[in-house]
Amino acid sequence: MHVRCEALLRIMVTTVAVMSLVLLPAAAQAQSAAPDRAAPPRTAGGHPDLRGVWDFRTVTPMERPTELGNKEFLTEEEVAAYESQRVLERNADLNRENTVTDRRVVNGTTETADLRLAYNDFWWDRGTRVVGTRRTSLVIDPPDGRIPPLTPEGSRRAEDRRAHSERPTEGPEDRSLSERCITGFNSGPPMTSGGYNQNVQIFQATDHVVLLNEMVHNARVVPLDGRPHSGVRQWTGESRGRWEGDTLVVETKNFQRETSFGNSSDNLQLVERFTRVDADTLLYRYTVTDPTTWTRPWTVELPMVRTEQPLFEYACHEGNYGMTGTLSGARAIEAAGTVTR
Repeated sequence: MHVRCEALLRIMVTTVAVMSLVLLPAAAQAQSAAPDRAAPPRTAGGHPDLRGVWDFRTVTPMERPTELGNKEFLTEEEVAAYESQRVLERNADLNRENTVTDRRVVNGTTETADLRLAYNDFWWDRGTRVVGTRRTSLVIDPPDGRIPPLTPEGSRRAEDRRAHSERPTEGPEDRSLSERCITGFNSGPPMTSGGYNQNVQIFQATDHVVLLNEMVHNARVVPLDGRPHSGVRQWTGESRGRWEGDTLVVETKNFQRETSFGNSSDNLQLVERFTRVDADTLLYRYTVTDPTTWTRPWTVELPMVRTEQPLFEYACHEGNYGMTGTLSGARAIEAAGTVTR
């Protein structure tokens, strides 16, 4: 469950939805056209200039659809049809009768869980275009475009979290980090495409880079001065950066516990690579290593598109009525004596 913040968030999403209509032609052109390989701008220090706001929304899925088999790239002729199909199938207003649901019993009550289309299409800003490389998945390693299987420990952790979500919440610690407004579900780290507010602003200085996500305003301050990791655990980990040629490499570890990313644990180690390939494209690639969760490391590639629009306010704590309702409902169930464990 993702918390939908009311009031301010509704105003902000409405604004973003309107702005996206203005930006759509430019974004489509930037992703679909052959990239301009002219040398990207550089800072006074000689490094590529990564500054600006970068948009990472896309209809390209994280994992390759099984029906595509070993097909790694779409052809130019296939792109338009695929984009139309993806946009249509995720439109709740047009597909409400076809929504994938799950019937389950929670505390003695049978309920229907909407697994895909929880909100009307108006509230989403998931993008309408595939990535500019025309890959069929964001996962590029393993070669099959699929996230590796979970380890036995990772499977047990996933089952524990599912069980937690289906019983009365004992306290806010039971809920996910994104529900608690601690991290955003697409800001990670690592950043993933999904939902809305899919923008990151990069600030760049000689000895630091700051990655400011629009989602929950998560800001990572990344030192570039060669200092080692201190070992202090943080919600979004501890990041250290360095330049490898024209690529900014950021290594992050020492997470406080799981991230908002998948089924990860506090053992997650992340290597992100940022390469500005042209004036309008920032190639973002990251490798996930968590031996207590997945059976092998895996890598994602997510091209980002430059936008001239600023970041918008994301009100989470201010409108987090979902958390109040969740906890109040749990206490009411306990008082009625209908709790099942």
